Amino acid sequence: MTAQRIYDTVADDFSRVNDLIIKRLSSDVPLVEKIAQYIIESGGKRLRPLLVLLSSRALGYDRDDHLKLAAVIEFLHTATLLHDDVVDTSDMRRGRSTANARWGNAPSVLVGDFLYARAFEMMVELQDLRIMDVLSHATAVIAEGEVMQLMNVKNPDLDEAQYMQVIHNKTAMLFEAASHTGALLAGADKDREDALKDYGKHLGLAFQLVDDVLDYRGDAEAMGKNVGDDLAEGKTTLPLIYAMVEGSDDEKQLIRQAIRKGGLDDLPRILQIVNRSGALEYTMAKAREQAALAAACLKALPESDHKEALGLLTEIAVARVS
Repeated sequence: MTAQRIYDTVADDFSRVNDLIIKRLSSDVPLVEKIAQYIIESGGKRLRPLLVLLSSRALGYDRDDHLKLAAVIEFLHTATLLHDDVVDTSDMRRGRSTANARWGNAPSVLVGDFLYARAFEMMVELQDLRIMDVLSHATAVIAEGEVMQLMNVKNPDLDEAQYMQVIHNKTAMLFEAASHTGALLAGADKDREDALKDYGKHLGLAFQLVDDVLDYRGDAEAMGKNVGDDLAEGKTTLPLIYAMVEGSDDEKQLIRQAIRKGGLDDLPRILQIVNRSGALEYTMAKAREQAALAAACLKALPESDHKEALGLLTEIAVARVS
């Protein structure tokens, strides 16, 4: 099964979700529609809505509300991207100019707010208090994760446990909410509900840890961002945390100074230290550990093409590093 076959497993559902997203982006304010469509259409794998479709179908769901739930998840994700790019002063995402680079910060923030509001409108239409509870809690946790990350910009004292908490809140939480609500929609029993909730959490952590590695090993064309972007923003990610633990006193000081001042002046030297310390191998081992935990959660599910697709996602998460 290839990556394309994962999407083929829910191809009709996926197409209908895309149609629903475009339909529900409509607004009487032209700029709202223009910015929202720009960011939605700017690519991305739509992994989070894919998780909703696969999780619900893996438990035999056969109605249509999963389409609306998948669109809700995508709107929540897109809103966080709009706000994230403003906070990070990013000008490039997925190989294109960010909305804030094209239209400015104020419109980007306000359209992000619109997308949150539209997501909650659609959430209410589902008329399921348990799903509303999960998604409203997830939205609050993600916002906390954003604030935690902001507080730790240019902070070289962040340790591994603290970092894992940040990426759980900021990234893995929406993966977790996607697979969890898919299970709830399908009327899962407690064991399967918990299994799919944990699956999403571990999968999200695996994806983020691999992204951390790609920031020191990837290329702008493939990633839509440049090598060293995290360092340039003063973000302390796991490769730097590990390199500071394993490096010499001089190397540790150099990394600390680079984090504190941001920018890319020290990138060549930092890359040498990170590579020599084994930090990328360590981070990849952690990513594989999370992917294996995600795969183990699927034992609770009945056999199906959808379960197989969920399993392959755990392999693809860590196969992005050559």
